[in-house]
Amino acid sequence: MEAYKKWVRKNREYVHSIESLANGMTWLLPERFSASEIGPEAVTTILGIITAINQHIIDTIPTRMPTGPADPSSSWSLWISIIKDLETLIEVAAQHFYGDDKKWNFLAFTEATKVLVRLALFRDSGYKMLLHGGEDVNVEKDHNAADRGMGDFARPMGYDEGGPGYNGYGPRGLEGRAMFALSRLGENAKMVSSPSWMKGLQSHQAPMMKNRVIEKPTISTILSEKGLFGGLFLAAESLFILRPLIYVLFIRRYRVRSWLPWSLSLVVDLVGMGILSHVTDPCHGRKTTISLSISEKDEVKRRKLVWALYLMRDPFFSKYTRHCLESTEKRLAPVPFIGFLTAKLVELIVGAQTRYTYMSGS
Repeated sequence: MEAYKKWVRKNREYVHSIESLANGMTWLLPERFSASEIGPEAVTTILGIITAINQHIIDTIPTRMPTGPADPSSSWSLWISIIKDLETLIEVAAQHFYGDDKKWNFLAFTEATKVLVRLALFRDSGYKMLLHGGEDVNVEKDHNAADRGMGDFARPMGYDEGGPGYNGYGPRGLEGRAMFALSRLGENAKMVSSPSWMKGLQSHQAPMMKNRVIEKPTISTILSEKGLFGGLFLAAESLFILRPLIYVLFIRRYRVRSWLPWSLSLVVDLVGMGILSHVTDPCHGRKTTISLSISEKDEVKRRKLVWALYLMRDPFFSKYTRHCLESTEKRLAPVPFIGFLTAKLVELIVGAQTRYTYMSGS
């Protein structure tokens, strides 16, 4: 296993290229969206799990100066990725063996499992925003916590790690490597110019800094420091985590063609995003607002883009979207090549829409 990890980390670009090609080819497998075909989904699931494991290996490259025990967040993120890859296969298998109605029991169980894992990740990460549903680790590389103190939770909530040119494990790009080299040169110069007694003190403090563990915020500390805004942030993230489970439970009760699950899911998304926008808005000079890092701001944009999936979910899809797609296909059908590509694209969209896991946005 260690040999495989070394190979993946050494050939990461090659591994990513092969994975992208293989995952793209799975969309062309015959009978990809057949109700009774489990094979293509099994292939896709296996490739997805391998991709998640390889990414976990790359993301957990050991650093030269560890600051404490391994962060459990990366393990939770790996489990979330594996569950999401298994979810489609579970849906297809349940539909094949138990029918359309009973498959929702299995999907509800899967969504409940994801909720528990995401809540565990939310807790172990210090109640920071989940990135890409928890698949990406929102890790803080905090090198100046001792100078900054633990009073300002705007940083622990989302700290822009490392600045430009830093990828979490080392310098990135020519500019990043140059900055890294200059900083190392400055550190070496300081060591040379320091008196001998200072060097001895630094060597004595090194083991202490090496084993220092940054204390993560808890619910009580967040509420005490940020008050209502901290509580609202926790509520917004909790709504984001619970929304897929609420959606599938109402589908299980009222069926997928009912407007109630669709509308309730949309309301939960809108309320959660409204709360998040309120607590992160720095207007009026409020000091208790929650500051977001660049990656967390990108995550907010991603969540808004995912709302486009509401156009692909029943009953909206059956009533409106599908008619637009079919009319577009008919208009472009006489055009050579473009008509063929449009027909193939519409076929893939309609096929993917039949899978809850492709359109759930969870």
